[in-house]
Formats: sequence, structure tokens, C-alpha cells
Amino acid sequence: MTLSFDPDTVQVPSGHHIGGKYVELPGEEITVLRPSDEKLMGVLSDGGADSVEMSVAAAKAALSKSKWATMAPRDRARVLFKFADKIEENAEYLGRLEAMGSARLVSGTITGDVVRTAGVVRYFAEYCDKLEGTVTATKADTLSFTKREPYGIVGAIVPWNFPLITAAWKFGAALAAGNAVVMKTSELTPHSLLATAQLASEAGLPAGLFNVVNGYGHTTGAAIVSHPDIQIISFTGSTQTGAAIMSLAALSGIKPVILELGGKSPQVITRNAGDLDMIATRVADSFMVNAGQVCTLPSRLLIEDCIADELTEKVIARTKKIKPGPTWDANTTFAPIISAKQLNRIDGMVQETIKQGAELLAGGARLEAVNEGNFYAPTIFTNVSRENIGFTDEFFGPVVSISRFADLEDAITQAQHPVYGLAASVHTTDMREAMHVVDQVEAGMVFVNQHGRDPEFTYTAGGFKGSGFGKDMGRAGFEAFTREKAVWINYH
Repeated sequence: MTLSFDPDTVQVPSGHHIGGKYVELPGEEITVLRPSDEKLMGVLSDGGADSVEMSVAAAKAALSKSKWATMAPRDRARVLFKFADKIEENAEYLGRLEAMGSARLVSGTITGDVVRTAGVVRYFAEYCDKLEGTVTATKADTLSFTKREPYGIVGAIVPWNFPLITAAWKFGAALAAGNAVVMKTSELTPHSLLATAQLASEAGLPAGLFNVVNGYGHTTGAAIVSHPDIQIISFTGSTQTGAAIMSLAALSGIKPVILELGGKSPQVITRNAGDLDMIATRVADSFMVNAGQVCTLPSRLLIEDCIADELTEKVIARTKKIKPGPTWDANTTFAPIISAKQLNRIDGMVQETIKQGAELLAGGARLEAVNEGNFYAPTIFTNVSRENIGFTDEFFGPVVSISRFADLEDAITQAQHPVYGLAASVHTTDMREAMHVVDQVEAGMVFVNQHGRDPEFTYTAGGFKGSGFGKDMGRAGFEAFTREKAVWINYH
């Protein structure tokens, strides 16, 4: 397969996807630009409350007519397996849409993101007949047990950095558990998810169970969170927006929320890490992937004193080997920033970090225009105080700081962040060191000798503290879309 393609030849879907079909609704126009060249990809409307109301009505009708929640679990699984097959059969089309509209490189979307999306759906389909309860101890003439049931309608709001795969973590689990879904795309990256919803219809998923609406957070997103018939909210995005969602969910009617939020993840490298050339490649690649637009980005490198100078030089050298370019070119190795607005935000924070006393070691500026797209140089700081914006705030770009530590206890102290606790990693061949960091660091995800997950589905994603609560993926990610009912039967 030749991965590179001409973006102007790809058909782009339009409208919202409600009740199993594309629907055009009036609303403020949303102009979607390709981040690689700032050219128009499509124009959609902000659906607002009307699109959410229509989706909820379609979801309620679908749940009632199809009996999705109460049908034989294996019958539900068969539909989801067909859905997964459809996704994989259309991997080239979905992968091209994903590459065009986001910062994801085509070298990783067709054979990576889309295939994994199909895998997520299959993984959760296997859980359909594995929803179990518990019988509790009682006296002889009484039966007490628990059973898990779907909520009904799930509201999901997904980010722009990994549009397809992050959405699949939510809709795959929610549908497998017997729910209907009303999902809002990011206004920056809507098209691949709209096309996926159409494939669900073609695979035989009852119309109305999976609805995708477009719009802004303060309009369509708020309408999802506050709708009384939406029983649970799942959101991935910034800590500030997560807090606003919690507040709105409480004010508009008590309902649970699942939040995966921002991070300021540490990456601890000890003297026992191993070959420094290998470590430099691993460490540098981990913060340059997707141009740093990753919630778990290891944006704080903590390096043991005795290897800090040498490793820092090697990491800086690695950042010089990037090949920025359009996402539809298979030779591109470094992605664009999602929008001009985000590029300006990153640069503003970088300049403020310098102003507040940090030392710039590499980068620190926009890259020379590539195809008129939004590109920012991999940026490395040192001497970033804990009061500096470079420590306190999330860049969501290819920006890291380097600090030194004297011993492992010092590293663990520096690794803790007063707000965030999403992810962390440690690089060492000494497993006693590794497990000490694993036990002590405050983070919902910890990696050893890598940073970031492999393409597996059993590993749960979620953070501590200001990085959220609840889990995506794994058994916990499936059970999150069910609620437990206690049953007491007296038969004497």
C-alpha cells in the first residue's frame, strides 16, 4: 500500500450523524481547516441543543425498539463484530480522513489508529456476555445478589488529538454494555468520527444507538452534559473543562462523570537506564510524537546528575533529525500543531517561561512554514522553577523541561506535581528502582522503560488528582458504563 495521498481527492462527510444517517441542521457555521496547510476541509454547523435533543430522541426510540440492552449478549456482540469488520475494511478511507483533519501522520493512521479502533470494538464486544454480579452471604431462606445494568444513554465528548481511538474507548465500551451513545466530536477534527458512525449503520447497529453531533463545547457540549435523559458523561480533555463539566452535571441533575484530563508527566532516567543513545532516542521520540499533542506527554525529564550532561546533548541532537511536513506524506516524521490558535498559545507560553527565568536549550520558536501549516520546533528548557508557568501549566505541544536529581528519593520528590497525576515513567535496568518509583509516584498510569502504552486494550487509562478519575479501556472501562443494582429476595 502506498500511504501518501492527495488530500483533495478524499470525500469528506458533512452534517451530524443522528438516527443512523447524516442530518443537516441550522446553526453557526464551523469552518474546519487542515492543520498541515490551513486549507478548507469542510464546513459544518454547531448543532447546539437541537442536535442533542434530536439525538436523545433517536437513542430512546432505538433502545426501546431494538431491545439493545436486554437482547442476548452474543447477539449484541455479533453486531459489534460486524461494525469492527466494517472499520477495518475502510481503514484506508478512515485513515486518510484522520490524517487530513488532525495532526496524526498517515504513516500511523491507516495501519495503526484505524486498526486499533476496530480492535477496541472487538475487545469490548467480547465483554458482552461477561457482565457478572455477585451473590452475597445471607441466611438460608434469603437470596441476595447484585447485577449490573447499562445506564441507558451515554453522553461522550472527545478531544482532537487522537479523534478516532479516544472515541472508540468510549463508544465501544458503552455500546457493548447495552447503552446508546450521544457523542460530540471536537469542532477541529469531526470527519473521521462522522464516517465511523455511518459504518456502524451499514454494519447493522440499530439506527439511533450511536449518534455523533458537531459543535462547540459551550453549546453542544453543554447541552449533552445538562440533558436530563443522558445518564452519564465521559469526557477527555483539559482539566479546566473537566471541572466545568463536573459543575454543570451537578447543577443540571446529579449524574456520574468519567474524566481523563490534563497532565504534566515526569520521566525519570537513572544512571542504570542503559545505553544512552538508545535512551535518548526513546526519550526524545516520546515527547515529539504527535508534536507533543498528547495528554500523557512526558513533559518533565528528570535525569540523574552523573548522566545529565551527556544525555541532554543526545536528546537535543535527536530533536534536530525531524522531518516536518504534511500529515498525508508518508515521509513526514514530525506533525503540525492542530491550529494557528494552539500554535500561538504554545509560543506565548514558551516566551513566558523564558521571561520567568528558564534557560532555553533548544527550539523555542515556530518552524519555518511547511505547506503554510502550523509547526513548532521541539523545545527544551532547563532551570524551570516550580513557580514558573513552564512547570505549573500544560503546553500541549513539543515542549519539555530537564531537571537533575541526586538520588532516587530526590527524583520522586521532583516527580510529584501539585495539580496533575496522569502518567509517569522510569527508565532503569534495576527493577528495585523501577518498582520504588511505581509505588511512590502519584500517577494513574506508570510506564517502565518506555513512555506510553503499547497497542493493547487491557491497560486502563486514567489519572489521579487534577488529571481526573474513572477509567477508559480494560474491564474497568467497560464496567464504567454500567451501574450496580442490589437485589434481595425473601422466599420463606
